[in-house]
Amino acid sequence: MQFGGRYLFFAPRSAVWAALNNTEVLKAAIPGCQRIDWAGDNALELEIKVNLGIAQPVFSGDLTLSHVVPAHRYTLSGRGRGGVLGMAQGAAHVVIEDAEDGTMLHFTATGGADGGIMKLGQALVGKSAQKVIDGFFTRFGDAMGVEVTALGVE
Repeated sequence: MQFGGRYLFFAPRSAVWAALNNTEVLKAAIPGCQRIDWAGDNALELEIKVNLGIAQPVFSGDLTLSHVVPAHRYTLSGRGRGGVLGMAQGAAHVVIEDAEDGTMLHFTATGGADGGIMKLGQALVGKSAQKVIDGFFTRFGDAMGVEVTALGVE
């Protein structure tokens, strides 16, 4: 499954980068996030209660940042464990650049799941994941105190 979009932040690139690395901002922006903590220079641990419609598993997970170019881009990869529902994994490429009115963020992600999650159906999981991503950037802007405009996929 693939997801993505472009988001215009009415804030300087340095502020968007700082927020992307702030666990309090991330926790406020991630739906169902119960905990997110740095576990190293490029690693985060988190627990998220995910709403998949008919099920709401709590996933514990690990995120790793790679290919980091500060204030420009990184790749975020992770794996979540949802108990009897199995595992979900994904990777996202985040690129930020100066824009006329602030900062443009490009987000592309791939993800998948196994076990009980796939019994829910790929369409349901995909629809839920895209909704989570779109909502994340709205809440992320709110947590930063700035306006964000979703511009869709390129």
